[in-house]
Amino acid sequence: MYLHLQNIIYGFAFVLIFISSALAEEHSASDEVFLLTIFSEKDEILRKYSCEQLEALSATKFKTSTIWTDGIHSFTGVSLLDLAKELGVENGSFIAKAINDYSVRIPVSDATRNGPIIAYKKDGEKMSVRNKGPLWIIYPYDNNAKYQSEVIYSRSIWQLDSLKVTQ
Repeated sequence: MYLHLQNIIYGFAFVLIFISSALAEEHSASDEVFLLTIFSEKDEILRKYSCEQLEALSATKFKTSTIWTDGIHSFTGVSLLDLAKELGVENGSFIAKAINDYSVRIPVSDATRNGPIIAYKKDGEKMSVRNKGPLWIIYPYDNNAKYQSEVIYSRSIWQLDSLKVTQ
């Protein structure tokens, strides 16, 4: 009797494992992880971007030092100009918000050729939350003295998770 009951329990456990495994596989296949959400001024979601979707946009890469890191690093990401064009934003500002709720207003006028990017890679590697990722707004600080100011440093928001478009 004990052996029969044990076989039923093992069989039941096997079925549960099989079902949970199948559900987990289905769940992970259909879920997309979004790193960046773009909101309208009225807090409506305009667009969501996964890492793959950001990487599919035109990539910009430059090397620069930062006040938060040692040495010169290579950053790869989407230029703020390209993102603004894709969203049809020509004026106003972006309110950038980080996962810790830090936010800063970035004028669309900052979105220029050879300007800031929303970096998703540092030195060719994706950035973890622990290392200021997965998204970090980086200006080419070494390329232009105007990018070496407290105002610009305050706009260099790391752990970025959303942008709100304001007019």
